[in-house]
Amino acid sequence: MRVMLAEDSILLREGLVRLLAEEGHQVTAAVGDADALVAAIAADPPDAVVVDVRMPPTHTDEGLRAALEIRRRWPAVGVLVLSQYVEKRYAVELLTSQSGGVGYLLKDRVAQVGEFLDALARVGDGGAAFDPEVVRQLLARTSHTDPLSRLTVRERAVLDHMAQGHTNATIAAQLHVSQSAVEKHVNAIFDKLDLAHVTGYSRRVLAVLRYLGG
Repeated sequence: MRVMLAEDSILLREGLVRLLAEEGHQVTAAVGDADALVAAIAADPPDAVVVDVRMPPTHTDEGLRAALEIRRRWPAVGVLVLSQYVEKRYAVELLTSQSGGVGYLLKDRVAQVGEFLDALARVGDGGAAFDPEVVRQLLARTSHTDPLSRLTVRERAVLDHMAQGHTNATIAAQLHVSQSAVEKHVNAIFDKLDLAHVTGYSRRVLAVLRYLGG
């Protein structure tokens, strides 16, 4: 996969370049600010980008704004956002910008090499990858939502994994149940969230958005 990186920490940036190269990926650009990332993509769009939320000059939301611009201008480019802390507004805004090809991980997750590479692969393939801690904190503000209160413990567990971007097969493996059982839970979720007869939109995405309060 062809990947671009935007991270102002030189040590982390170079570490990611080395890691990705060792895994067989081609890093076509590694820059220290959001403007340089957008310029690099305009010149030669990659398969995916990894971008920090906070970068120069203000270290507030430059990376997020670049991620949203990339999703708008180059929707085929997967975007994996890294953040030191859970930025709830940023996570919801990124999730609601597109239905696929996006991810949001805490930087601590990068140390879990396998999880980081799996998230990047999912995003590059047009899927989603959201850090479990990000999902947990987003859900903390939606526990009072009536439709969600109708879900069983198992259905909430399935929806939690859906919010992280996992497929039914992966959810089945992680919850140690059959894939058909997961499919039944997913259909029950659609029913309870009044999405069973929705057409023209991804019911899976709509379910996740309701779950996250988007």
